[in-house]
Amino acid sequence: MKKILLSLAVVITMFSCNSVKNVNTSNISDAATLLSSLSSNSTVQQITSLFSLLDTNKDEAISSKEAIGSVADNFNILDTDSNSSLNLTELTGLLGLLK
Repeated sequence: MKKILLSLAVVITMFSCNSVKNVNTSNISDAATLLSSLSSNSTVQQITSLFSLLDTNKDEAISSKEAIGSVADNFNILDTDSNSSLNLTELTGLLGLLK
């Protein structure tokens, strides 16, 4: 329940933020929903779907501006090559944090 409320708060904040006017907000909402449903039993396929939803500019990387929720909270931990963006392999590291 806590994750759902946090996800909803993130989505509401995103809707009210001027910097996301050109972003597909349904993707953000879908990403927040998927992120809130992740658990230690989640699969790489779910992480791949999350990656696609968060990569709003489709540059095959998630920037800190594209990250939400626990991805944003753990961005520096997940960014193992310290290039200020997450690739799919790095985002898959989120599964290890959920255990």
